[in-house]
Amino acid sequence: MKNGLITKKTITILAVLLLVGGCSSTPTDNTTTTKVLIPVPKLDVKPALPVNDGMFDGVYHSWKGTPYHYGGSSKKGIDCSAFVQVGYSSVYQKSLPRTTSELAQKGHQIKRNKAKEGDLVFFKTGRNSRHVGIYLGNSEFLHASQSKGVIISRLDNPYWKRHFWQVRRLNKY
Repeated sequence: MKNGLITKKTITILAVLLLVGGCSSTPTDNTTTTKVLIPVPKLDVKPALPVNDGMFDGVYHSWKGTPYHYGGSSKKGIDCSAFVQVGYSSVYQKSLPRTTSELAQKGHQIKRNKAKEGDLVFFKTGRNSRHVGIYLGNSEFLHASQSKGVIISRLDNPYWKRHFWQVRRLNKY
């Protein structure tokens, strides 16, 4: 106390002591206590790391975490278009062009809500920069991210949603 006044620090300490003391007390009589269960509503929360059990699952697990390297095409570093090439070659035994701009001219454009596993998703990430990934279904896509390497991301992520450009369906067979 300063000059007979209680300080904020003293009040805080007293409040903490009362709370801690109240939490640890036990009934002094022999009566039983009743637990009240409060229902917890189910929340529609999407997993932070999406899980996919589709055709590209093996590609994902084999390449997961491989760092991004512009122009790269190996496990030491790979860029987005080379990763799409690897994925398509592995799953469909199909050869694709090397660059994102060439890939953006293949197949035909489809509406986003009609996308199916294996379709290519494209993004305009800068004035002249483009990014490509492989759609997995359920708003998820597999790609070589500049910041995290090969990962699965969501189209409804604010960044990808803002930069979304198009979906293209290729003749896979």
